[in-house]
Amino acid sequence: MLLNMGPQHPSTHGVLRLLLELDGETVVSCIPDIGFLHTGVEKNMESKNYQQAEVMTDRLDYLNPIGNNLVYSLAVEKLLDLDVPERAQVIRVILAELTRINSHLVWVGTSALDLGAMSLFLYAMRERELILDIFEMCAGQRMMTTYVRPGGLWRDVPVEFEAAVRDFLALMPARLDEYERLLNNNPLFLERTSQIGIISKEDCLRYAATGPVLRAAGMAYDLRKARPYSGYETYDFDIPTETAGDVRARYLVRMAEMRQSLRIIQQGMDRLPYGPVRSNNRKYVPPPRSEIGVSMEALIHHFKLWTEGFSAPQGSVYATIESPRGELGVFLESDGGPKPYRVHFRTPTFPNLQIMPLLSRGHFVADVVAIIGSIDIVLGDADR
Repeated sequence: MLLNMGPQHPSTHGVLRLLLELDGETVVSCIPDIGFLHTGVEKNMESKNYQQAEVMTDRLDYLNPIGNNLVYSLAVEKLLDLDVPERAQVIRVILAELTRINSHLVWVGTSALDLGAMSLFLYAMRERELILDIFEMCAGQRMMTTYVRPGGLWRDVPVEFEAAVRDFLALMPARLDEYERLLNNNPLFLERTSQIGIISKEDCLRYAATGPVLRAAGMAYDLRKARPYSGYETYDFDIPTETAGDVRARYLVRMAEMRQSLRIIQQGMDRLPYGPVRSNNRKYVPPPRSEIGVSMEALIHHFKLWTEGFSAPQGSVYATIESPRGELGVFLESDGGPKPYRVHFRTPTFPNLQIMPLLSRGHFVADVVAIIGSIDIVLGDADR
């Protein structure tokens, strides 16, 4: 029997349609059908100047908006050879790791909810609110922040930032312990996740799957270590791995990753230097607001940057970061004008979703729900 699962099914984690060929309740084949959330983000970005285009990046992976801002800014900075002050680099790392925890909290809450664990979903959302409060404090927005900008940040963090982050660091380890007490030895959770949706390291590499999916299959590949950016090479943290390659292994890796993110944030807070948060290169970065009221030149410069934009040197670049789901890259090509000639995102959800037929074959329909959750897909990341 051919069964449509989605695109309106709550457990497909977005508008994903799965064509399931079934023998009784056993999956014979599974074909993911994407495109229901298509927004044309990349082409829209090509019609805007470099600064205007950044607001589109938040809408791709809506659980990793600051990460999307960061990879786009890294690509623009690479194209322009633009410097970033040390304070901005450290704040970028802190916020990127808070975003990783934010994404993993949504993942663990919704994945547990798919398997009937209602309480954990409520607890995870409770902690996520604390992170969103910090984002709102910094950017004025809870999700679509556009806070990381080429050359630094939109503005410095407020004075309340340090206390809020340190309070979160003090609270979160005990909350993660609580989640693990609820799930790690729960017989129902173990039965629904152990030996379900197994993939080998070789198959992950064959399908270009990255992130926790790859690390749960035994390969310690993380771009923060392999190709460091924003000073990650100066932070002390581990890359969690498992070898089972099943749904439970992917759960264990992400839970361990949240603890490592807390380590990185703690180090960032302890070393946070004083200083500017935006490059002083006025060719590409607008002047401070304090100058606009007293300098006509600064006002004109600000006006021209925000209306005409800046022209980037001709050439092409590729920049990558480790998003909560895996390798997130952006390819930018410039023809020398104020708008990018070509923008293309290499998003982790797209290749990770391709392994669904491999993971689900031979399992029950109910197991497909657990498998989708374990991949941690975001359809805005796949459809673009």
